[in-house]
Amino acid sequence: MSFETIKANDVVNYIGRPNVLIIDLRDREDYMKGHIPSAVNIPYDNLEHEKHRLSRNTLLILYCDRGHISLLAARDLMKYGYQIKSMHGGIQAYYGKLV
Repeated sequence: MSFETIKANDVVNYIGRPNVLIIDLRDREDYMKGHIPSAVNIPYDNLEHEKHRLSRNTLLILYCDRGHISLLAARDLMKYGYQIKSMHGGIQAYYGKLV
């Protein structure tokens, strides 16, 4: 089993789509400063405890600040059968609208 990486600006193709959940892995403070539209905040440190709430029938798009943490999270979650895409370069590489 493996996961795919996507370009940061390709995430706009997933915003608002059914059966897609965009997850911001940064801490709450950074999330509140600005995040990708429709993204939910699950800090990486909380992911292990929150993963049981995530559906394996939903595509999870993960991002963090620069892309390294989302790769770690993707690797961990794929072991449990989740459908994952990790955003390459994190929010630092994203030039779209933030909310």
